[in-house]
This record gives sequence, structure tokens and C-alpha cells, in this order.
Amino acid sequence: MRVLVTGHRGYIGVELVPLLRQAGFDVVGLDTGFFDDSDFRSPPDDIPGLDLDLRDVTADHLRGFGAVVHLGALSNDPLGDLNPSLTYDINLHASVNLAKAAKAAGVGRFVFASSCSLYGAGGDGHLTETAAFNPVTPYGESKVKTEIEVGALTDSSFAPVYLRNATAYGVSRRLRADIVVNNLVGYALTTGKVMMMSDGTPWRPLVHIGDISRAAIAALTAPADAIRNQAFNIGRTQENFRIREVAELVAQVVPNCAVSFASGASPDARNYRVDFTKAERSLPGFTPQWTLRAGIEELYAAYQAHGMTEAEFLGPRYYRLKVIRGRLERGELDTDLRWLA
Repeated sequence: MRVLVTGHRGYIGVELVPLLRQAGFDVVGLDTGFFDDSDFRSPPDDIPGLDLDLRDVTADHLRGFGAVVHLGALSNDPLGDLNPSLTYDINLHASVNLAKAAKAAGVGRFVFASSCSLYGAGGDGHLTETAAFNPVTPYGESKVKTEIEVGALTDSSFAPVYLRNATAYGVSRRLRADIVVNNLVGYALTTGKVMMMSDGTPWRPLVHIGDISRAAIAALTAPADAIRNQAFNIGRTQENFRIREVAELVAQVVPNCAVSFASGASPDARNYRVDFTKAERSLPGFTPQWTLRAGIEELYAAYQAHGMTEAEFLGPRYYRLKVIRGRLERGELDTDLRWLA
């Protein structure tokens, strides 16, 4: 099957692509290249790609594909807050347009990388896929609305599926330091502090990018009727942690560091625990493999082997918002985040 992966040069995409190819898929990418200067250790695989902005995709671009895996988005809450209207243009409107174009082109399956962030201020109970949406950021709201609008396109020949990924972590050739586990481990190694930006009380479900990739492959290979217009929380129920617990586990793995709080650390409105039973039972072929401790050990070993320094880790390379702001300041992007050169 020929598969288009949007965001194939991003944090998850660069590690998903080789797994898809190993599974026998013919993979083509689509990526704006915002983070092409953000390699960690080695560059991504070189694969064929569509050279266009996600917002400009038409049905003609998608003819001949059997499926789309849609990862491409403004990828976290601070970046979404940079310009909420752009979050909706890219994460919502372009995503829905992509699904409409896919359906018009005869693409049978549309795998959407949604997020558990759509549960937002969800409280302390374990939330299933039937829980109410309660997003607290433009990023979370965009995921809710995309699921709803793409779902309306469902029919016997078009099968969308929504993978509501927990908060990602793990080593990638397009490393991100702006997500909680990767950030805490990097701070611990390079500064001797496990630095928490909140008071540590919020719950957060966590999932390794390897398990996100396995879920995407399962969504591509499962019988269409098993996934058609279905949402699946992606992670493991036992992998819900308070942020303070994550910090304490990092301190156990990384030697000679101590937990500390950033100046003005306060409660985080994002607080949710998630139930992942449905995916483990009803997404054929999906078996998550990672635990948080194993992921922390992987990150620590990778940072150490790389010789990660405080200056590199805290610099702009691995922070999505810093990269985008830098490109804006240098005149490489216009205010709509389109390339000028």
C-alpha cells in the first residue's frame, strides 16, 4: 500500500517512517521542513516527498494513495498560543481539507494523530473515549473539532480513525526538548536539576513514540470496519503519572540531580488521567511495549552518548517555539508561517 505521511520529518514522523517501510508500505512524505535544522545524532531517512504546504493539498496530489497518516500540525500548546488563528488554519482547517481531498481521491483510510489533550481539565478519574471533551488550549480544541468534522466524511469507502495519543516522549532524530519527559531528563543531566514548571500535582498520561508508531501501523493494517470512525486512546493505563512522580523517577535514573521548582511554579490547568483499555483490546495488532522508566533510561543514555551540554539543550534547536520564532525573526517565514525564500 502507498501511504502518505504528513509531518514525516517531525519528531514522531522520522521514527515512524522506517517502521512503515519495514512493514512493507510504500511511504511518501509531506512536510514543511520547519525543523530541518533540528537533527539529533543523525538525519532522517531520505524518502520521496510532496513539496507543498499542508494547506495547499488537493485531491490531485493524493491520487494513487491507499492511506494517509496525518501527523503534521503546529505541535504543542506554546506553539499554538503563538497565534491561535494559525493553529486553527493548520491543525483544523488544513486537516479537514486534507481528509476531504483524500476521500475525493479515493484514499480509503485516514489515520489522524489526535491527542489526549482534548480531555484538558479532565480531573482525576480515568477517562475513556466516551468522556466529555474539555480542552483548555487552541491545540486541544483543534483536535476536538477535527475529529468531529472528519468523522462526518465517513462512509463505506472512507474510514477515518483517531489516535488520541498520550503525551509523547522518547529519543528521535528530530528531538523535542519541549515535552515533559524529554525536558526533565535533559535538565537533570545538563544542570543537575529536575526542573518542574508546574507544582507537580497534575496527572498526565505518557506514551513512547515507538508505541505511537505501532498504533499507527495497527490502524493501517486492521480491518477497516474495526477502525472506521473510531477513536482510540493510545498509551497504557498504568502509565498515568503525576508530574511530580515523573520528576522523582528521573531523579532515580539520572545520578547527582535533585528535584526543583521553577520560580513561580503553579498548578497546570491540564490535568487528566486516561483509560487505554479500548486500544489494547480492540485495535488489532497493537501491543504497547514501553514503560516510563525504560523511556527515561533510553533518553539519559542517548543524551549522555551525544555529549549533550546545557548550552545545546537549552538553546533553540530542540524547542519548536524557539525554532519558529527564530525563522520569523530572520525573515525566513511570513506571519502566516509560509516560507519566504
